[in-house]
Amino acid sequence: MAAKIKFGTDGWRAVIAEDFTFENVSRVAQASADYWKQNPPAGTQPTIVVGYDRRFLSDRFARRTAEVLAGNGFSVILSDSPVPTPAVSFAVKAAKAAGGVMITASHNPPEFNGFKVKAWYGGSADPSICQAIEERVDQGTIKWTAFDVAAKAKKIVVKDLRAAHYAACKKLVNFNLIAKSKLKFAHEALYGVGAGCFEELLEGTTCTVTTLNAEHNPNFGGINPEPIAKNYVKSAAWLAKNPHDICLVTDGDADRVGGMMGDGSPLTTHQLICLLLRHYVKNRQQKGRVIKALTTTTMVDRMCAAYGLQLVETGVGFKYIASEMIQGGVLLGFEESGGIGFPGHIPERDGILAGLMLLELLATEKKPVKQLLADLEKEFGPHEYARIDTHFPLEKRTSLMEFCKLNPPAKLLKSPLKEVKSFDGVKFIAEDGSWLMLRGSGTEPILRIYAEGKTLADAEKLLQLGVKLTKQV
Repeated sequence: MAAKIKFGTDGWRAVIAEDFTFENVSRVAQASADYWKQNPPAGTQPTIVVGYDRRFLSDRFARRTAEVLAGNGFSVILSDSPVPTPAVSFAVKAAKAAGGVMITASHNPPEFNGFKVKAWYGGSADPSICQAIEERVDQGTIKWTAFDVAAKAKKIVVKDLRAAHYAACKKLVNFNLIAKSKLKFAHEALYGVGAGCFEELLEGTTCTVTTLNAEHNPNFGGINPEPIAKNYVKSAAWLAKNPHDICLVTDGDADRVGGMMGDGSPLTTHQLICLLLRHYVKNRQQKGRVIKALTTTTMVDRMCAAYGLQLVETGVGFKYIASEMIQGGVLLGFEESGGIGFPGHIPERDGILAGLMLLELLATEKKPVKQLLADLEKEFGPHEYARIDTHFPLEKRTSLMEFCKLNPPAKLLKSPLKEVKSFDGVKFIAEDGSWLMLRGSGTEPILRIYAEGKTLADAEKLLQLGVKLTKQV
């Protein structure tokens, strides 16, 4: 029996050779072709852009996707090498394509791969598009044209997708300032497609770039390519002996950013987000709406209040931020996992552009990262964040969320409860700005517990309170 194809946030992912097979990729590619044929977005060409990451067989899965799309009458632009997800999204918008496909499982463990759908506007397909594709699986016969035949007929064109994306990123930052800055920085590529990107971008400048874990290793050196501290252990030890100005980190498909200080001590994504927000207001003199996912630091709220900026809070998932960006007037959009979207670009998170923007900040301020963080804390107070993922049965999740909504704690640590938000999980917010949130994973029996307090010890205590709540159901 054919495997059930279930789409998640912006596509389908599964374990390679178990459910992620050539047959199943063909089924999803055919459903995507049927959707785009029946719903061609106004003002677009019957073209689809296909890219892929460095995972096992990603290039072959991308090729099969291209064959099916070509067999259905589409012109296909296929990346000539593993490529960052934002480069595919950028190519979709630039080519006025009907859509795009990125073969990636982003930050998931090495045994996974995925089929991410990109919409005509150059961002993740919204849930209605994903649902429409999912509903079309197995509704039509799979049509495909052999790669060599399609390439000869120019129905599949193999192309470098990086150069145009690099050029766009360079235009959005003060590249001359970075080029003259003499910054010495490291890039932890986590064995992902970001490897070599900053070296190529900054070739011929005064910057010194050292890429760590750059080799193509589909097993990701035994880690998950996610920009969190537990995956930086080796590179952190190396940086402690070889100090740099900063170490940028990109995830498996380079759409998200993380970081370390030059000595290897980790930076949270929240710290990077706040540094960039301050840079946009203070140094770039820009204004606009700020969009943040629910699980992002309260420091953003304080900054927006001080800067007189409108703050919009969304559910978790960059698709919600993207829909705000499409409406325009956005200064920055970001989420706790390190996804950051920039104005004047694509409504998509972009780890490469985020990295360049952090370099622009350092080139502008000419201060160590440690000093910049101290300045932020002095102005907006200390904010320490912690998160745990715990196993929790899917069937009990609804009752847990109901229980939390109806039985909120009277206070968080010593501060009285101010507000409860329940539009994506349940979030308790205290008067002093500390908060605790419980939210289930969309696809797995995992409950995520997030907390923020004035100290790490406070954040850890709040997590324990969250764990205690899970035992009430």
